[in-house]
Amino acid sequence: MKFVKLFPGIILSVGVAVFACWIESLMPIHLIGAAVIAMFIGMLINHFLKNTNIFSTGLKFTSKKILKFAIILLGLSLNITTILNVGKMSLTVMIFTLLTCFGGGFFIGKALGLNWKLSNLISAGTGICGGSAIAAIAPTIDADDSDVAYAMSATFLFDMAMIVLFPIMGTALGMTDQAFGIWAGTAVNDTSSVVATGYAFSESAGDFATMVKLTRTLAIIPTVIVFAFIQLNIKRKETLDNNHNGSELKTKFSITKIFPWFILGFLAMSVVASVFSIPAEIVSGTKTISKFLMVCALAAIGLNTSFSSIKKAGVRPMIHGFIISALVVIVALVVEMAMGIV
Repeated sequence: MKFVKLFPGIILSVGVAVFACWIESLMPIHLIGAAVIAMFIGMLINHFLKNTNIFSTGLKFTSKKILKFAIILLGLSLNITTILNVGKMSLTVMIFTLLTCFGGGFFIGKALGLNWKLSNLISAGTGICGGSAIAAIAPTIDADDSDVAYAMSATFLFDMAMIVLFPIMGTALGMTDQAFGIWAGTAVNDTSSVVATGYAFSESAGDFATMVKLTRTLAIIPTVIVFAFIQLNIKRKETLDNNHNGSELKTKFSITKIFPWFILGFLAMSVVASVFSIPAEIVSGTKTISKFLMVCALAAIGLNTSFSSIKKAGVRPMIHGFIISALVVIVALVVEMAMGIV
């Protein structure tokens, strides 16, 4: 009976995901990923849908369980050894931009009074790979759907601006294809936006930007591990604060219950992809499945999120996203100049 309750929400999420993928396929240039489209369609449906109780169980399952399974599959497409083929130049720029995102994001989030989960989701989306990073970290830190939706919205809006402005700035600065590719690959958020930005400058810049971007995606691995341990410590502290009796603590706090085990699956798949020679067809197939399941999960998150809940957060998260995005753009360019790449 409980299994039957899952169907309405799952079917609705899949339907929205299919529609979002269809819309994405109609675009001559992939400026917006299907995941972002699905989330906004879901939020629009949520606004007009009067009774969501029949869908709630399935939507929760899709946004939590299916999302975790999608992340595990994603690991097979992230070959850790790829990082060795990109070169020290892009890695140095990436390290500085990641430090800017999470270091600067921490203080900016504090100054703006944002909760740490929303602040770090925006930082992860800006610093790593947009929606994929947000989707991977959200279940690790038990983020609310509204926080996920807001973080996705912030990264999406600034991606749209970067697609237009980056080629103009790159041309004005007289950047080489390689320099622009590194800049776009490390400073633009979502993969589809990086591709669109890179190829808008030149074909060579697009190829290099895509390669840098794929390497940057590997930062998901250490990031989710770090946030997993942060969340474990927070949960343990909460249990200690609520239970002064040491004997009760042992029964109420259990790492096996709290630890996000899907991360181990994600890491295992990455190791398999790095150690063994997996046929390209299998890697491509699992990546396609993973991407679609992630679109389904983001559709479910959108269907669970109302515009009113987003409105309550105000403009502070957007200000956070704007400052972090601007800092990353500047830091990436300054580091390239300091290294003599531009």
